[in-house]
Amino acid sequence: MSGACDSCLRRAHLVAALAPRIAGLLDRVARPGRALLALGDEELVAAVAGSGTTPAALLDDFDPGRARKAALEAAVDAVCMHEAGYPAGLRELVDAPAVIFTRGRAGVLGALRDEPAVAVVGSRRPSPYGLEMARSLGRGLASAEIVIVSGLALGIDAAAHRGCVEAAGLPVAVLAGGPDLPYPRTNRRLYGDVVRTGLVLSEMPPGQRAFRWSFPARNRLMAGLAGMTVVVEAAEPSGSLITADFAQDLGRIVGAVPGRVTSRMASGSNGLLRDGAALIRGPEDALDDLLGPGAGARAGDRAGARRRAGLPPDVARVLDAVEAGEGVGAIAAAAGITARAARVALARLEAEGLVVRGPLGSYERAAGA
Repeated sequence: MSGACDSCLRRAHLVAALAPRIAGLLDRVARPGRALLALGDEELVAAVAGSGTTPAALLDDFDPGRARKAALEAAVDAVCMHEAGYPAGLRELVDAPAVIFTRGRAGVLGALRDEPAVAVVGSRRPSPYGLEMARSLGRGLASAEIVIVSGLALGIDAAAHRGCVEAAGLPVAVLAGGPDLPYPRTNRRLYGDVVRTGLVLSEMPPGQRAFRWSFPARNRLMAGLAGMTVVVEAAEPSGSLITADFAQDLGRIVGAVPGRVTSRMASGSNGLLRDGAALIRGPEDALDDLLGPGAGARAGDRAGARRRAGLPPDVARVLDAVEAGEGVGAIAAAAGITARAARVALARLEAEGLVVRGPLGSYERAAGA
């Protein structure tokens, strides 16, 4: 465990101790202002638990040494805001967490400091189109050495992280509870992949369960870590739009993938586009907005050349022929091969994420392919 100082560790554990009371406060009144976590210890306790309670009463048994030992046993590291390794993007938050608890590859925090990052967020119940777009964004941006930040939630978040892992990129998952507790549990395998290849982080100490208020709170961390936030299929209202709000408040780039205008699940993301968010049709658009005009085309050409270099000539012809006809017969004819050979090639291209199977046996290029 790194050298997170005693006072910062104490603050982190104070917020964790107050978490159930903050949840109770949210049940009684409207969501407290975003600066709630910016209050000093005494003011925070008074605002949440009442003026008759003190931090000492809540943390009468807090021992920094025991906290460090518990983190070590959970394979969790901790970095406080007094350390050079603390992400610079989080320092811009008015309520920056005193400590971030992490699990995964130690060098990823340095990558967050030195490399651009994009947060990809969206619906927990997306359409197949939304899932494919999120996965393509994760895969394409990771191939361009962009760190992919998301919340490991079901749907869009998980799809973006899966795409990043497939491209051997650096995924960063921000959790609402302790970094040692996979959430949701159905994403345990993906959580393991992120720990192995990237980083899981949280402002909550290990063992701390998540509360409802913890999710919008963690959204500010995703916005703070990333230079750009891309929303893929979000309804109104939604947690994804909260992340976009935080990103806008920080002066970061906000983009959105266009969805069907008749789709309720895309009403929020389409609303962002109406209000001036960057139009994101694929990784290239995001790279252009993040790194400058032409960055997407250059990265796309490099990635396309690398991916095509590994394809046999007949499979590459099938990829080119996908747009010539929707069915296997038309694709085979355009590629000059038999239908059986076309099916084998299409199965390989689908497995590699280069084509997507549509209804009634049709195929189309995957986004970013």
